[in-house]
Amino acid sequence: MRLTILFAFLTLLWPVGPPPPEIVRGWEPPPGPYAAGHRGVDLAAPPGTPVLAPAAGTVTFAGPVGGRGVVSLTLPGTGVPPLRTTFTPVTPLVPPGTRVAPGTPIAEVAESTGGAQGSHCPVTCLHWGLLRGEEYLNPLLLTRRAPSRLLPLDGGPG
Repeated sequence: MRLTILFAFLTLLWPVGPPPPEIVRGWEPPPGPYAAGHRGVDLAAPPGTPVLAPAAGTVTFAGPVGGRGVVSLTLPGTGVPPLRTTFTPVTPLVPPGTRVAPGTPIAEVAESTGGAQGSHCPVTCLHWGLLRGEEYLNPLLLTRRAPSRLLPLDGGPG
């Protein structure tokens, strides 16, 4: 519950868009720390698309990991340890240590070439992750979405 309350006070943006991007692959938390799963969400975005800081923060990493460009953004005031968002594959636009405001371009989506080092998306995408320490969280918790509406089972008017 504490995490939900914290998210309510953050002003967060989608890292690509507007409009909000198509979610190519959603959050699939693994059953254990070394088990298979999807530790983030994949957002459809063509190469060269600006990646925007979803909140105010400090770029804590910008460089290659496993042959792909990665940017990590640490969000101050989000607890101990603070929340950290990650983006890959990207071409970083700012160096580590840079403080950014929400909406600041921090990277561009890079081309994925397929194969072991490439993307697992059917279209070019941005992988967006969220962590607190070593624990992966669903980054969609950071977005503002329209409230859910219940519809009648028969599809007719309420």
